[in-house]
Amino acid sequence: MKIRLAKYLADHGLCSRRAASRLIDEGRVLVNQRPANHIDHVDADDHILVDQQPFAAATEKHYLLYHKPVGIDCNLNPDKADSLYHLLQQFPTRLFPVGRLDKDSCGLVLLTNDGGLAQRLLHPDFYHEKTYQVTVDKTLTTQALNQLASGVSWTVGPYSYQSRPCQVTQLGADSFEIVLTQGLNRQIRYMCRSQGFKVLHLKRIQLAEFSLADLAEGCFQTISLNTD
Repeated sequence: MKIRLAKYLADHGLCSRRAASRLIDEGRVLVNQRPANHIDHVDADDHILVDQQPFAAATEKHYLLYHKPVGIDCNLNPDKADSLYHLLQQFPTRLFPVGRLDKDSCGLVLLTNDGGLAQRLLHPDFYHEKTYQVTVDKTLTTQALNQLASGVSWTVGPYSYQSRPCQVTQLGADSFEIVLTQGLNRQIRYMCRSQGFKVLHLKRIQLAEFSLADLAEGCFQTISLNTD
């Protein structure tokens, strides 16, 4: 049975469904020799090109944990020397990161070709928890920590954002752990800025059931996952 193009690309290992939609928007996907659109429904009999390369559907699902260092960009851009794209070329299977961890942050990144899992982990309706350790430039106050936990708002250009209530635990005079159930762009940095703090160090240690544990910085770990 034919399914929507973005879902087909995600389910067969290209990238997350959200990223597939961006590729379609950018005109980088062709279906049967014509520019693709979001209402296209496809199956294995359709001829699909992504960036002028034939799309080969993955038949096996793979899962890796990666301890991303500061300085690696999770955007898969082959034209950028600091892109995660270049590190992923060592693997025989096409992999993509589930969500993004900004270049100035470090910690856990899940790499996979399982678009269905990526959709479940990234969609805010599922409330999957993501845990971070944060160090800021000033001494924390109880008031600021309580405000972060209750939810704060911020604006970026013409857009306004609101954080959900979350768990916040103080670790030291200038550090805390925070558990989020949403993944807005640079969210923790904007949340801290709203309280007058600048983030000096940001590390993700948990994504849903996946834990960084003692995985060394810069290293990859293959894991098994029962998706039945």
